[in-house]
Amino acid sequence: MDDNPAIRQALHKVFELQSDWAVCGEAANGREGIEQAKLLKPDLILLDVSMPGMNGLEAARVIHGIMPKVLLILCSLHTNEVLGREAKSAGIVAVFSKTQNLERLVSKAAELLRAS
Repeated sequence: MDDNPAIRQALHKVFELQSDWAVCGEAANGREGIEQAKLLKPDLILLDVSMPGMNGLEAARVIHGIMPKVLLILCSLHTNEVLGREAKSAGIVAVFSKTQNLERLVSKAAELLRAS
């Protein structure tokens, strides 16, 4: 989930390059993401912390409440301990800085999927 179409497109391309993964959906905001999650039942969801209407933390709380086994990764330009604590309490398993290389995000996602 990200409100920026260019970021969603870039993430889609990077994740589709993984031979054993399929991107099953995208969402521009938290509410849309919750509906997509209920419909598509993914193994992993990337959420942007800052989205219109309902942010990634709020959406994560709802998704985690109805789908506790789904792996949730929060992406943000600014990461800190407070955000990390809020993310953990919302059911998010990892926080990723948007300033990091996308290959690190894919690597972290793969690690989490293997461990689940």
